[in-house]
Amino acid sequence: MQKDAYTLILEAIEAGDYKPGDRLVESELAEKLGVSRTPVREALQRLETQAMLARDGRSLIVASLDHNQLAELYAVRTELEGLAARLAARHATPEEVRVLRSMVAEDRHLLGGDPRALSRANKRFHKQIHLASHNRFLVQQLDLVHRSMALMANTSFAAEGRDEVALDEHAQIVAAIEAGDGDAAYQALKSHISKAFETRLRVDAGELKLR
Repeated sequence: MQKDAYTLILEAIEAGDYKPGDRLVESELAEKLGVSRTPVREALQRLETQAMLARDGRSLIVASLDHNQLAELYAVRTELEGLAARLAARHATPEEVRVLRSMVAEDRHLLGGDPRALSRANKRFHKQIHLASHNRFLVQQLDLVHRSMALMANTSFAAEGRDEVALDEHAQIVAAIEAGDGDAAYQALKSHISKAFETRLRVDAGELKLR
């Protein structure tokens, strides 16, 4: 199925091709996507309504999150991700657990490499937990949260020393899900997100360096 202009632009933002503050020009996007300007205009309006884009004079730019918005986003993400892990511990099939376990093993091969590649792998891992919750409404809400995560300039995996620790945390989450321990899975994933938020704050404060 061919993707529409909205999906293509959103995926480009999520992939980091367009970063917070980048200006999106209707004519340039239409040419790049090989479509007319009308669907691009409609896509940009939709993304602005969803707060993915912001006005800068007459231009539209990729939005960014201030400190308070970041804290609010992580507060919601922490609880929803924790709930997804709790439900996954109850409902995940053996096949889903094996996929999660293999993701952790495969992602270790990315350590010390491109942080963006590890960030993409991290998104796949979390998405798999969302799906393993077997709750479509929770998955929808987490999709919205993760869409807003694209408005951060850098991934926390770019912080020195974070990547290996994060994968160890992923392994603990999978172990709890595999054991069917909802409480442990909930706490492990909440702790994982909390540490990611702390890492991001320390990077913003200049305490940690980016690779």
